Amino acid sequence: MTPNVADILIEALPYIRRFCGMTIVIKYGGHAMVDKQLKEDFARDITLLKLVGLNPVVVHGGGPQINSVLEQMGIRPRFVRGIRVTDEVTMDVVEMVLAGKVNKEIVAQINKQGGRAVGLSGKDGGLISAKKLSVIYQKDMDKPPEIIDPGMVGDVTQINPDIINTLTEKGFIPIIAPVGVGDSGETYNINADIVASKIAIALSAGRLIFLTDVDGVMDTEGALISSIDAEKISTMIENKAISGGMIPKIEYALNALNNNVKKSHIINGCKRHALLLELFTDNGIGTEVTT
Repeated sequence: MTPNVADILIEALPYIRRFCGMTIVIKYGGHAMVDKQLKEDFARDITLLKLVGLNPVVVHGGGPQINSVLEQMGIRPRFVRGIRVTDEVTMDVVEMVLAGKVNKEIVAQINKQGGRAVGLSGKDGGLISAKKLSVIYQKDMDKPPEIIDPGMVGDVTQINPDIINTLTEKGFIPIIAPVGVGDSGETYNINADIVASKIAIALSAGRLIFLTDVDGVMDTEGALISSIDAEKISTMIENKAISGGMIPKIEYALNALNNNVKKSHIINGCKRHALLLELFTDNGIGTEVTT
């Protein structure tokens, strides 16, 4: 029998009570950022989370949007080991698209739904300090590893959460573009998953949630694993049951858990109202990562 609206609300009530006042960091990316209906759903979900007493903090990507602008400029996007090669021209485009176009679109969507969102980049309030990232690539085990220079790509050295705390205390929802600043004022493009994990750690967040284009972590039979711990993760990576782009997400999730974040989740942002279903229902829809 299909549950009625009252049943759904009753199921959600204990979770709303439990999460009230909790900071939740959400990495927003993938198809959910492109599809019109999913964008509207996400804005509604974030607004609802704030209105029922949670403190959502959103860190967003924007790879497809960056690629689109680069191609319009006649610049072919280049990637090494999944990392965007970022020269000065590309960095200008990255910052323009992430901190300008994409960030402000998300802010506008949430504000349209009745939320009070504020857009930030890592440059604002000294939020994200960064250093240049070097990529070590071992193509042939019989040869020494190759050090690849990806250009103006950074790694997080420090998060200063003061501006986030100030905004959330005043009832605002921070929307953060993953752009950081080096010691000499240089701008760095940073992976949004890394930024979300580091911000969750700095805020001692109750939850870190990665929105992806897959349901979560799958077993060898292709079935969703609803909960997974560090020991099982290690075994599955060793057996190559977890591979590709899921590995860094799992690693960032575990790093957050080992640094005072309570729980991490990997969920499919292509499902309508994915955040609400994961947080406020008994079964959830994705994979919960635990220590």
